[in-house]
Amino acid sequence: MFDWRRPFYGRPRPGAPEIKDSRAGPLIALTSGGRARWTPRDYTSLATEGFGKNAVAYRCVRMIAEGAAATPLVVFADGIRTEDHPLARLLARPNPEQGGAEWLEGLYGALQTAGNAYAEATGNDTVDELWSLRPDRVKVAPGRAGWPEAYEYSVDGRSIRIGREADGWMPVMQLKLFHPTDDHYGFSPLEAAAFAIDVHNASGAWNKALLDNAARPSGALVYGAKDGERLTAEQFEALRAQVSESHSGTMNAGRPMILEGGLDWKPMSWTPADMDFIAGKHAAAREIALAFGVPPQLLGIPGDATYANYREANVAFWRGTVVPLVRKTAASLGNWLGPRFPGCRIEADLEAVPALQPEREALWARLNAATFLTDEERRRMAGVGA
Repeated sequence: MFDWRRPFYGRPRPGAPEIKDSRAGPLIALTSGGRARWTPRDYTSLATEGFGKNAVAYRCVRMIAEGAAATPLVVFADGIRTEDHPLARLLARPNPEQGGAEWLEGLYGALQTAGNAYAEATGNDTVDELWSLRPDRVKVAPGRAGWPEAYEYSVDGRSIRIGREADGWMPVMQLKLFHPTDDHYGFSPLEAAAFAIDVHNASGAWNKALLDNAARPSGALVYGAKDGERLTAEQFEALRAQVSESHSGTMNAGRPMILEGGLDWKPMSWTPADMDFIAGKHAAAREIALAFGVPPQLLGIPGDATYANYREANVAFWRGTVVPLVRKTAASLGNWLGPRFPGCRIEADLEAVPALQPEREALWARLNAATFLTDEERRRMAGVGA
């Protein structure tokens, strides 16, 4: 009877070829080419290969998450900024285990690595605590209209379903980045940079292999056969063992290869200079930074002269990447928590960002020079409450 669990069990194995000199032909290949292997597009693989093993992607996520979390979120109750309101205290201390900056950093980090970030509110009639949910454990359960009806959170085979409350309010907020082909999940910068991350990681692995096996040749030994003469199997094995023992490993790096009569060395691969190895690695690093919206200058990647100096690159990073993210998060939090805190809105306090201070000073100088404006108009245009 055929056993589907062991389809090859009991079948006769193919025997060794009768002609042994086919293994000891005139060409002895020591290396061969192969297909490119790309990281799978699931969260675990991307987080492991991207955030966990790639220094450029890791730094990009950290810079965005820490910079956005350092931008304070302020609460306006009935149009007046307040720090004593329950919503302001909730944002400053979301739960007993985390402060406001730490909790927000987790949300921003999840958004960059997964394209989705989830926050859960707990409490009876009011919101007492805010918690973040790991994005790879959350599954959206859409309703008949296509909008999320509930969220399923699964850990170790156990699941809990979090649905809407009696008044229609959803205790889970989902932040997501735009995805052109998915209605319920966002598209992460880590996934967009996956190819560049693989190239950059492969460059690092190549460097490591070069250190571990520096003198192992990349090519073939060609035996100059005469009149159809072949190496015997014993000669072939002895030659392979000699090459492996004497010309592999860091201790043998740079040792010359001594060949006997009839053997010739034929290189079969490009050298790092031919491949423009360093330039290719830097190009991959710049592509990773581009996907995250981080100027390469801030990461120490050479070869990029888009910005005149570091200060301009830093301002561009904040204006083009961090500020839109913080404003989006503040608006989403305000819309989500608004039904539980009527009359309140949440905004980002950009006045507290040191990197944007030169822009603010230039704006104030222009407003002060505009003598046709009233003080109230100047304050409104500067974004300061009356």
